[in-house]
Amino acid sequence: MIISASYKTDIPTFYGEWFMNRLRAGYCKMVNAWNRNQTIRVSLDPKDVDGFIFWTKNIGPFADHLSEIADRGYPFVIQHTINSYPRSLESSVVDANRTVEHFRSLAEKYGPRTCVWRYDTIVISTVTPVEFHLENFASLASQLAGTTDEVVISFVHLYKKTLANMNRSSREAGFEWEDPPAESKRELAAKLVEVANANGMKLSICGQRDFLVPGAEDARCIDVARLEEISGKQILAKQQGSRKECGCFASRDIGDYDTCPHGCVYCYAVLRRELAQRRYREHDPMSEFLFPQNNQSTDAEDVDPQGRLFEDD
Repeated sequence: MIISASYKTDIPTFYGEWFMNRLRAGYCKMVNAWNRNQTIRVSLDPKDVDGFIFWTKNIGPFADHLSEIADRGYPFVIQHTINSYPRSLESSVVDANRTVEHFRSLAEKYGPRTCVWRYDTIVISTVTPVEFHLENFASLASQLAGTTDEVVISFVHLYKKTLANMNRSSREAGFEWEDPPAESKRELAAKLVEVANANGMKLSICGQRDFLVPGAEDARCIDVARLEEISGKQILAKQQGSRKECGCFASRDIGDYDTCPHGCVYCYAVLRRELAQRRYREHDPMSEFLFPQNNQSTDAEDVDPQGRLFEDD
């Protein structure tokens, strides 16, 4: 079993102590997404875990834990987002220069196959127009050259809650945003492919096959081949994406909704930042749950059991 930690929240940045407590205990618990009155026990025993996929925007607070994880025999891949966006879009994300330094340190210690750079979600707005992305992506790619062989991109998914958060934030921060036509997205993707290749990276697109252009690949963020290379062992897992057009292999995500206080306005897993901040304050690192069952909010009426928000029909 591959454990995802977590595309629902940033466990390495905010919940690293909890994760390590659960790793040492050999299990964690989570609420059943189909029936929130039931709980699921997830084994974290080395004999049951083929590897971890860590998702983060700041590996710094978690970096020292990775040595213990490796010493315990767990292979891992780090899906690390570095966007270097203005505060109006990412209000609490660590400065990109520091993140790049952390990323480079990871690659030096664990090898470039361990690290995947994510430049997502791409938001086209008055503070991040197309020209911004071309310059910003090129700058980050040049700084990360040699540390990874892949960069993953995606364009903003306009789920119901994402749309509400984007509109509210644009009013409060005084910017405008747009959802460009598909051809414009493909044109931008094609230019980013060239930049990525020039810096020794392939470019893959996450869950949006309409925007695949020559030179781009379908992303497999939960990637058995990458984990097998890192671990040196065969991993038996079927390709089973968590949503339509997802190229990932089967995994168990141990995160929870509305727990990430990064404040990214395009996030699909946070309905309201205030709720995520409150949950973070109430978090108990000694708990079996990331967030206890009896404190679960009922605000997730638009969340599907695979861990994504439904789009409006």
